[in-house]
Amino acid sequence: MDLLMVEQPLMSTLNQLLSVPDEMEKLLNVPTRSYVRDTKAMASTPADIKEYPSSYVFVLDMPGLKSGEINVQIEEGNVLSISGERKGEEQQQQHKEKEEAEVKYLRMERRVGKFMRKFNLPKNANADAISAEYRDGVLTVTVQKLPPPEPKKPKAIEVKVA
Repeated sequence: MDLLMVEQPLMSTLNQLLSVPDEMEKLLNVPTRSYVRDTKAMASTPADIKEYPSSYVFVLDMPGLKSGEINVQIEEGNVLSISGERKGEEQQQQHKEKEEAEVKYLRMERRVGKFMRKFNLPKNANADAISAEYRDGVLTVTVQKLPPPEPKKPKAIEVKVA
């Protein structure tokens, strides 16, 4: 009986020690607030991507924004990043009358806040030839393709007589 009484606490302690790495891993792998925010921003910014013979075209709906509120840039050499922020009515109109300031939303479905999308560009994308156009609430980013490499011509080797 004494052996059974000693064995249970020993096994319990051993199980707790073995589960500590799992708990530590959970603590260390907790997503940061900025990661969660960026993930939500990416999920709520849909995009269409088209491939043409000479370019790639990215089309994103961004109604109600001004072109200055949209950032298009290349990161790490081959990552196209499109980001910005859609401000709510309260932020856009700072000097409202008192009656308008007391507005109560019954439903709010249009998204406000930060948005972001990142795209890994293919190897044949020319990161130096990118254009962006914003018209009627639609952003169109065009990335030109690099010309295909010219096939290597056969090299003639002179044969020497020995």
